[in-house]
Amino acid sequence: MQAEKNALHNNKTWTLVPRQATINIISSKWVFKIKTRSDGSIERYKARLVARGFSQQPGLDYDETFSPVIKPSTIQLILTIGLSQGWSVKQLM
Repeated sequence: MQAEKNALHNNKTWTLVPRQATINIISSKWVFKIKTRSDGSIERYKARLVARGFSQQPGLDYDETFSPVIKPSTIQLILTIGLSQGWSVKQLM
């Protein structure tokens, strides 16, 4: 658990702020998992801190949601157009 907390802190994933009465607090919980090797022996124990987002209320905690997802057919179309036009294709991360 301490390793997970250190990782969250080092990656600046969250900051501790004072509680305000007008703000809905989203709770969290620890999820534990035992990772095993192919022979069934224990490799390591994992702990993850997860937010319980189901407690959020639209209009109060958030206004809109956005997930940057692209359909595989869109990628295929762009690559096909690029190939037919002789464009060079580069990947950005």
